[in-house]
Amino acid sequence: MDYDVVVIGGGPSGLMAAISAAEHGAKTLLIEKGKKLGKKLAISGGGRCNVTNRLPQEEVIKHIPGNGKFLYSAFSVFNNYDIIDYFEGLGIALKEEDHGRMFPESNKAMDVVNALINQLKEQGVTVKMNTKAAAIEYGENLHKVHFDEEPSIEAAAIVLAAGGKAVPHTGSTGDAYPWAKIAGHTVTTLYPTEVALTSKEAFIKQKKLQGLSLRDIRLSVLNKRGKPIITHQMDMIFTHFGISGPAVLRCSQFVVKELMRGRDAVEMHLDILPEITEDDLFKQIMHTLEDNPKKAFKNAVKGLIPERLLDYLMETHDIGSEQKCANISKNTMLQFTKEIKNFSFQVHGSLPMEKAFVTGGGISIKEIVPNTMKSKIMHGLYFCGEILDIHGYTGGYNITSALVTGRIAGMNAALDTTIDAVN
Repeated sequence: MDYDVVVIGGGPSGLMAAISAAEHGAKTLLIEKGKKLGKKLAISGGGRCNVTNRLPQEEVIKHIPGNGKFLYSAFSVFNNYDIIDYFEGLGIALKEEDHGRMFPESNKAMDVVNALINQLKEQGVTVKMNTKAAAIEYGENLHKVHFDEEPSIEAAAIVLAAGGKAVPHTGSTGDAYPWAKIAGHTVTTLYPTEVALTSKEAFIKQKKLQGLSLRDIRLSVLNKRGKPIITHQMDMIFTHFGISGPAVLRCSQFVVKELMRGRDAVEMHLDILPEITEDDLFKQIMHTLEDNPKKAFKNAVKGLIPERLLDYLMETHDIGSEQKCANISKNTMLQFTKEIKNFSFQVHGSLPMEKAFVTGGGISIKEIVPNTMKSKIMHGLYFCGEILDIHGYTGGYNITSALVTGRIAGMNAALDTTIDAVN
């Protein structure tokens, strides 16, 4: 046997798994097909690395709508607060920003990556860069990792941490799914999440609102019966192909799942001024009109909503650019107000997986022991990170999932091999 534990994939979960395995006494090898370790970590949080989130554990799991509850057992061993302690213990001071997001005080993602790389060295992990695993041969006691141009490597335990299919330029190209299938595992349907959405609406095609950013709006995804599935209050932007921005990314997986169920289009509702009721907004606008009868409507309500959106809504409600407040009917204002509070449009798809931030779907969690990340099907096989059918919103939640599952997979892979060695 060459190694106790072989970890395939040098992203956040793979780095943590290799460190954890070595810490727990295993002779460990980390295999990375690219030239750099931690590529996804290095670009996360706009190059600042949103390393985790300080919200209470319950809230963190709520922000991982894709099977987050599976992580309860793992969190009882190593959770988001442990991640904070871990990095601060490595000398990486962290700071808290909005919504509990934790970043290095230096604002440099590479500080986080380098701290993990230094730990690999300190723990004596062997690292093979530019080395692509070609196949895995599962044996009765030991497993073999085969390469195209190098001798095979034998190990008691293998940790698959090769990522999903999102952000492929970081090396996440779905390499490990076939190896999991050979071991008998189910790979659930893969789909893009945390992804911009596309629309065939005329106002999108005509680029009427392209580039318009809206602050702190409320965006909802509706089901077939017109009832909200999910609502998020954040920022968004209209694009040349549809919509994007934080609120859209958070709603995207719910849209994609509805489209996967066979719907041609999914209705979305946008509340442009969520802090005021429709009734109060209507009264406010009517007061403005009554107080300024000779003023052009556009000038009277200027500043209520962004100007380009105002122009668009005036156009759709046949309100002329010079039309005086006194000449606008109450019914027109009712409809105008309704649209500010309930701007409705259809989305028809999303950008492809390559443009998504996170992969939905993956190795079925039903086939994995939740407190060890061990396969229920194949001995000595562990999974961690985005290869699992677990996905969260952006905001440090996916990295948290990756680091937690990596920590636990590496530790248990090592403990298993040492137990086997004793036996």
